[in-house]
Amino acid sequence: MPALARLSTLVNRVLAFCAGVALAAMMFFAVADMVLRRFGITVAGSYEIIGWMSAGALALALGSVQEHRGHVAIDLLLTRLGQRQRAVIDLLTSLLSLLLFAAVAWYVTAYGRLLQQTGSLSETLQVIVYPWVYVVAVGTAGLTLALLADFVRAVRNCVTLLRSAR
Repeated sequence: MPALARLSTLVNRVLAFCAGVALAAMMFFAVADMVLRRFGITVAGSYEIIGWMSAGALALALGSVQEHRGHVAIDLLLTRLGQRQRAVIDLLTSLLSLLLFAAVAWYVTAYGRLLQQTGSLSETLQVIVYPWVYVVAVGTAGLTLALLADFVRAVRNCVTLLRSAR
């Protein structure tokens, strides 16, 4: 396994663990909020807190989902193509995905920096929100790393298939 793929696997396992912790915390917080409401006690900002944790959990799991191919893929047309054509299409989609999510990671980080500089606060709790934006940026960076490993694999696969065609 190439070093980049090992690094991607390690980073995304850690991020997936953090996503699981965020998901468990969100679940416990939601249940506690519901139980407390039965006793007439409301937790201010519970909607905001659960929203932040769900965004963090989702973003941190992106790279792991990519590595395990846990996303929906429709390859109806690709199955009818030859091996080399599929490899080229895989290479192009890997490149486009990599570029897209590298840009997303960059812009989400820039947005977090903007929120940090302006001192933006949440509506209900009036607390800073930029750390949660940075969590989403870290998650998209993990996805970008997984996509980079996929792109390198796709390049190797294309080169191998093109060499064997000679």
